[in-house]
Amino acid sequence: MAYIQVNGIQLFYTQQGQGQPLIFLHGNGEDHHTFDPLIAKLADHFTCYAIDSRNHGLSDQTDQFHYQTMMDDLYAFITAMQLKEVNIIGFSDGSIITMLFAIQYPEMVNHALLLGPNLKPSDFTIACTRYVERLYKNDPNPLYKMMLDEPNIDIEDLQKIQAKTLIIGGENDLYQAGTFEKIHENIQNSKLLILEKHNHSSYIFQNDMLYLNIINFLK
Repeated sequence: MAYIQVNGIQLFYTQQGQGQPLIFLHGNGEDHHTFDPLIAKLADHFTCYAIDSRNHGLSDQTDQFHYQTMMDDLYAFITAMQLKEVNIIGFSDGSIITMLFAIQYPEMVNHALLLGPNLKPSDFTIACTRYVERLYKNDPNPLYKMMLDEPNIDIEDLQKIQAKTLIIGGENDLYQAGTFEKIHENIQNSKLLILEKHNHSSYIFQNDMLYLNIINFLK
């Protein structure tokens, strides 16, 4: 467990294992513990870095709530740690940060694993959007507002991604039908895995179930 100074804030992360760098990015309101079950297995093959995004976990709280800002933190982390040809696993918000990074710094990413990604708030189902709107009305947390306003990734920009990419989503996810397929079709070197009977987060609660899919993809 350690802290690193990036972009004027203290970013918390854990590091375990050895091998090529594998970075884990959690979802909205979560922290580095999200991937504990999966890291326990993958640390036998990779140096695993689990980061608390700003405004999450043990990292600094700020007044900046934007995916681009968190992506800038990721870039600063990778350069400060002098990591090369990184592999990144991101869930939900983490998958958005991963896409932004792979679009803007395509040469720095070896493998990208996008778990439950979306490109725009309009990808949410109407029911999900209304649910988040109610959450924000009852608790004006900037993290909820961010979900309602961002991201705004142009689908054409996905074609800039050079990394080998695996997209994973639940059959009963939070998004409009075809969201994952649209992302898959626009990332040149990508594969798509839809998990039957799973929703947005059910497979994350037991994410070691993804071990074989992920290790086979990374290896």
